[in-house]
Amino acid sequence: MNLEFLHARVEAIADRPALRVQLRLVNRSGETWRLAEGYAVSYQLFDPDTDALIEDGPRTGLGWELPSGQTAEVELEVALPPEDGRFRVFVSLLREQVCWHYTQGWKFLLIEAAVVAGRSVVERSKVTTLGVLEGQKLARAASRAVRYPLAGIWRNWSLIRSMVGRDIRGRYRGSFGGMFWTVLNPLLLMVTYFFVFGIVLRARFGNDPSRAGFVLYFLAGMLPWLAFSEAAGRAPFVILEHRNFVKKLVFPLEILPVNLVLAGLATEVIALVIFAAGLLGARGAVPATVLWLPALLIPQVLFTAGLSWFLAALGVYVRDLGQVSGFLLTLWFFLTPICYPVEALPREALPVLAENPLFTLVAGYRAIFLEHQQPAFGPLWKLWLIALAAFFLGHALFYKLKKSFADVI
Repeated sequence: MNLEFLHARVEAIADRPALRVQLRLVNRSGETWRLAEGYAVSYQLFDPDTDALIEDGPRTGLGWELPSGQTAEVELEVALPPEDGRFRVFVSLLREQVCWHYTQGWKFLLIEAAVVAGRSVVERSKVTTLGVLEGQKLARAASRAVRYPLAGIWRNWSLIRSMVGRDIRGRYRGSFGGMFWTVLNPLLLMVTYFFVFGIVLRARFGNDPSRAGFVLYFLAGMLPWLAFSEAAGRAPFVILEHRNFVKKLVFPLEILPVNLVLAGLATEVIALVIFAAGLLGARGAVPATVLWLPALLIPQVLFTAGLSWFLAALGVYVRDLGQVSGFLLTLWFFLTPICYPVEALPREALPVLAENPLFTLVAGYRAIFLEHQQPAFGPLWKLWLIALAAFFLGHALFYKLKKSFADVI
């Protein structure tokens, strides 16, 4: 401890926007603070919204010198701007032409004050350090990062549900098949990949070398990919498609990527029903280990939402992202063992490729549906950790950037 505050009192001056500060300080530094060497007490005035420095105050001496262990009483006046507003004041020891000691981690007096109708108001004051303030700031930021996405989804749930339903119905409005395409699209996609890899290339999985086994393993791997790729593929365009919501309405833009995630999830649910019916026909039963599905589905949704927020925000500034993301998703698909067995991957690359969240999801789906096993715990907890980090960081980035969407669009 270099400096101790035995007493700190702050009061508003009645006739003008100013504060009177009374301090009793103890030198705990082991050195003598001499006026001739530039030691003094003063204040810096900041704008709390921008952290911009407004003014340095006049210097107040501690006497000719203050030896270590000795006490000094200091009184100074803090002049506030005449305009109404809120201000932060740092009252600190300093050494002229050397440093403000609060920047070196020493204690200082923090005052939060306001000017209202030409009169000063003391909101609060406390002795603290920059390290404590930074810790509190990080704690508040972490709290907001966790609270805001969940609160936003909960608050706008009825709107999300309505928009997702309208999105699904709107895709096929005017077509002969209508809503039947919600079933036919994933079915045709699965049949196409099966024809290419199962019949033309004759790929097989080691656990079950039969053609029916390939179909089941392939479709189990496709289930998480359908929902993920649909949301991630559309996310870079979603803000641009709803540009009127950005410019003309007060609208919770953060729910737009969530709509994509839930629409993709609806596609997966339909595919799950088709897959379960096929599994029942081929093997006569759906295993009890399917009860582990929520342990895979929840991190899948969290990871997809986080990535969708990230891509949606970035897509506003990088218009080519939609084209690049299509290529990256194709590459991601073929780096994930969906249409081929894990053993086909190069052994040297497997430790790296296994960190892919979709790799874990595909293996987990196959374990619970086809191998009568629970998902491997090691990859599963990593998946949850990555999914939570992606969810909260993706929302934080979107929330920070959305304020400037209107200027870019």
